[in-house]
Amino acid sequence: MASPHRIDDRAPVFVISVAAELSGMHPQTLRQYDRLGLVIPQRTRGRGRRYSARDIARLREIQTLSQEQGINLAGIKRILELQDRVGELEGQLESVRETLDTMTPAQRRVFSADRDGEISALRRGERPRRRSTGSALVVWRPTRRG
Repeated sequence: MASPHRIDDRAPVFVISVAAELSGMHPQTLRQYDRLGLVIPQRTRGRGRRYSARDIARLREIQTLSQEQGINLAGIKRILELQDRVGELEGQLESVRETLDTMTPAQRRVFSADRDGEISALRRGERPRRRSTGSALVVWRPTRRG
């Protein structure tokens, strides 16, 4: 059972001085990373930066990549972008798997998935409904008869 007092790791709660201390960096380094787009904190109405626990973890990862692995900031930015993209794709894949788990074996045999990951079961010979904003991929697996 989840605790009702669980803190969201995406909640922007740390001011820049606390985030710098928690990450072991100078506040000016955090400002530079913000300008470069490596870690972009939330902003208050007064434009003050607020960092989340997730941001702090990312700052630590940047520090490890930079100091221990010798990767430059451009390389680190690309690594982080690719990690984010992999995370997005894993989320989409999980959504597809969850949808497939709710389908009967006959429905799973032929289905279409649009670019948003929306899955629709199809009958043999049926084409997916066309949407004005995209296209669909149809996957068919023949069954063995023997």
